[in-house]
Amino acid sequence: MTKEFKIINHEVAYKGFFRLEKYQLQHTLFQGGWSEEITRELFMRGNCVAVILYDPNRDEVVLIEQFRAGAVLNPDRAWLIEIVAGAIEEGETAEEVAYRESVEEAGCEIEELTLINEFYTTPGGSSERISLFLGMVDASNVGGVYGLDHEHEDILVSAVKFDEVFRMVETGKIESGIPIIAIQWLYINRDKLRKKWASS
Repeated sequence: MTKEFKIINHEVAYKGFFRLEKYQLQHTLFQGGWSEEITRELFMRGNCVAVILYDPNRDEVVLIEQFRAGAVLNPDRAWLIEIVAGAIEEGETAEEVAYRESVEEAGCEIEELTLINEFYTTPGGSSERISLFLGMVDASNVGGVYGLDHEHEDILVSAVKFDEVFRMVETGKIESGIPIIAIQWLYINRDKLRKKWASS
């Protein structure tokens, strides 16, 4: 079957820190024909980058903690434990953002960068697509408060042993989806990465 859709109308419903666009559209159906005209709002987040910073020699993951407006409905847990991430600005590559954000948010210089995967975070209502990377770092001097003042960032940085990081996922202490995906990927690939790093 041919998969098609058509945009009947499109408008910007709101423009502020983020942008909300409104679409009227139709799409083909699996059993043939076209859907009825539907209206959907799309949160325009743009493309972003996330990096799980890992020191294979110390077996430590660099975690960051910061206030997140998206968690204000759960006020006791409005500060989320995450990994380094940031938006791709015009003219930047995903790789450039990974290197930049690692310095800005965690004070870490990436020694080796590997793409893990690319995926949509919430495609039912957001355009956000993530490029997720592994960044090999030296975590021996990691720690402190980082972030850019003009972006109102207040980021607590720490290096945590991998076993403890994985327990944080298992016990629900880490609640943000992107770091959960990254940590689970590292759980699967960690032994192989440590052997490769040790032999290089």
